[in-house]
Amino acid sequence: MTPTETTDRGLPAAPRTLPDPRRERELLHELEPVVAQNIDRHLKVVRDWNPHDYVPWSRGRDYAFLGGEDWTPEDTTLDPAVRASLVVNLLTEDNLPGYHGDFTGTLGRDAAWGEWTNRWTAEEARHGIALRDYLVVTRAVDPVDLERRRLEHMSAGSGGAPGGILETLAYVAFQELATRVSHRNTGSATGCPVAEQLLARIAADENLHMLFYRNLLEAALERAPDDAMVAVRNVLLDFQMPGENQPDFARFSMMIAMAGIYDLQLHHDKVAMPVLRHLKIFERTDFGPVGEQAREELAVFLGGLERRAARFTERREERLARLARRAAG
Repeated sequence: MTPTETTDRGLPAAPRTLPDPRRERELLHELEPVVAQNIDRHLKVVRDWNPHDYVPWSRGRDYAFLGGEDWTPEDTTLDPAVRASLVVNLLTEDNLPGYHGDFTGTLGRDAAWGEWTNRWTAEEARHGIALRDYLVVTRAVDPVDLERRRLEHMSAGSGGAPGGILETLAYVAFQELATRVSHRNTGSATGCPVAEQLLARIAADENLHMLFYRNLLEAALERAPDDAMVAVRNVLLDFQMPGENQPDFARFSMMIAMAGIYDLQLHHDKVAMPVLRHLKIFERTDFGPVGEQAREELAVFLGGLERRAARFTERREERLARLARRAAG
């Protein structure tokens, strides 16, 4: 089990029963005005930017195909865990066509839903453009290996959000925040001011996207509290980042967690709990028996997640201390 996986083996898997499809279709129409309102809000606060502005083009040179030199490991100065995080983040962004297909299939292509999905896709596309240009120009990673991984990952399918409307909204509310945390921490870990600036810019986009989906999830909780609570429970008990079907994802995830870029503690403290607190999940009084049960199961899971996070952090600190002693000796 990798540090980015959050399923607690001590708790039975959440039932995958979804709300009545007819009710979900009704919710799709009920939430459309909320989508429109949030598009207006988003467009007032979002800041457009140009990927080429964040790439140090002067550091680039030709590869062998054009008479230059191909990549060698000596070309990069980045820590292996940071390189792993950059690759995972980029390949996740590369799979955008799959996510777009998932969203249009679940939320539809018409009216406000379709308008938002297209706008979100356009904004997200900048992330992959800028990240790839930065990595290839600076020779931070092997571009041949990167392309092989891209083809393999995209050929495997999207690995994106669940199929139901409510679970999709719940998933992206948490996932966008997780992506924000991962990008920002990766940028800080690079030691490169250009990379840190680029990844902070991407993280700011992800935060706005999180706010959009969180607002929709909040509206869904008001309209269908039990069904939405079940969706939140299902998503968090079986949460996986959208890049989980990438080559070497488990190994890279462990490297990323050991470097403190993204681990169980961060997932609990900086992703799960902030969204749950905003939604007042543990303060609400409008749940019926189904919602109450889902909330209780979520509370049990979060307790287990926190304990496992603490154990992992303790083991990581012990390992780092051992390595420091060996280096000193």
